[in-house]
Amino acid sequence: MAHYAKVVNGIVTKVIVAEEEFFDTFVDSSAGEWIQTSYNTVGGQHPEDRPIRKNFAGVGFTYDAVADAFYAPQPFPSWVLNSSTYLWEAPTARPDGDGDYYWDENSVGWVLIEGDH
Repeated sequence: MAHYAKVVNGIVTKVIVAEEEFFDTFVDSSAGEWIQTSYNTVGGQHPEDRPIRKNFAGVGFTYDAVADAFYAPQPFPSWVLNSSTYLWEAPTARPDGDGDYYWDENSVGWVLIEGDH
């Protein structure tokens, strides 16, 4: 079985699982293009060294045909898309160590969740 993303105007509208040999028989023919994706691919890495299109597609993701890559919607205005992994990165690294942090866009920084220190 393989996973396929329906891409319309560069945006993923649905993701399905289908047998490759039956794909053309069962897939709708509405506007858009079906593109294979792999749930084992993250940031261009795959456990069996077979990455497909940088990341597993999700509804609302963008498909960049030039880079042949899927990527998620931008989580915060200050975050930048890594052109190698196609993952969004904060302008500052998340602090190492104990505790859970959340991103605060107003201060453009990581904030320790109270009670975790």
